Amino acid sequence: MSTGRGPSVVPLDACTTRTVDTARVAATRQRLITPDDAADLAAVFRLLGDPKRIRILFALLEAGELCVCDLAAATDVTETAVSQAMRLLRTAGIVRQRRDGRTVYYRLDDAHVRLLLDLSHQHLAHHDD
Repeated sequence: MSTGRGPSVVPLDACTTRTVDTARVAATRQRLITPDDAADLAAVFRLLGDPKRIRILFALLEAGELCVCDLAAATDVTETAVSQAMRLLRTAGIVRQRRDGRTVYYRLDDAHVRLLLDLSHQHLAHHDD
């Protein structure tokens, strides 16, 4: 926006020359995640946005499988909070459960969840260097 007193200022992250590469945009649109998939992925990241749930997931990453009592003790989170977190994470397909009598054990759902946690932790460590 110009006030008439001098040249207008263009933000550093804006295009200085307004042109669109239609072929590149079309190719990108073909490979772009769908709005439904983006919403689902955003929901997963919201679940992962809670520090308590992240600690719980990393406890499962390290231990392989734990019950609510063990998760609570390992992460210093109340059993109620762990139980609620497990319900949310199970519904989202991030963890799965196995029942042994009256005890329910939880583990990460698959290698993709492990990879996501490992890569996220490596990324964090990369920025600490």
